Amino acid sequence: MKISMLGLVVLLTGAQVLCAQETFKTRSSPLALTQMRYQNTYVKITYSQPQKRGRETFGKLVPYGEVWRTGANEATEITLTGDVMVNNQLLKSGTYSIFTIPQQDRWTIIINADVGLWGSYNYNPRFDVMRFDVPVQRNNVFFEGFTMLFDQKNDLADLLIMWDTVKLSVPFKFIN
Repeated sequence: MKISMLGLVVLLTGAQVLCAQETFKTRSSPLALTQMRYQNTYVKITYSQPQKRGRETFGKLVPYGEVWRTGANEATEITLTGDVMVNNQLLKSGTYSIFTIPQQDRWTIIINADVGLWGSYNYNPRFDVMRFDVPVQRNNVFFEGFTMLFDQKNDLADLLIMWDTVKLSVPFKFIN
């Protein structure tokens, strides 16, 4: 039986398409992004968004007192094109990882110079650029997916971190 050249090309192309679809499965914790800009400074946070799916989040899925990647999959990263103040501390332009240590009443926010990490498995405190605590607030709205967003008013902003009924607010100030 002879197979024409066109038939062979169609067969091979179809096999490649099927394999490609197999390779690019949707993540259960999708990639998410929040960003803001003021004058010439741009801030972007890239993170993965785990879902609650009926699980007990804080204290179980995310243990209290342990360093967390602040999302899922790769460690959360923040990129700044200019210097900003974060919780009244200077953060120079660049790209950093964001880690947290959740507790019931407060979280420790960690900005770390090591980037490109999977999770917090290789977190090294020697690369911490800053560390500070923020109080836990209870949110009136339930968030199924872990969510980070900026609430910006000109040169001031709060980074809101929300999941389940937990809410954190991290103050940012752009430097003129």
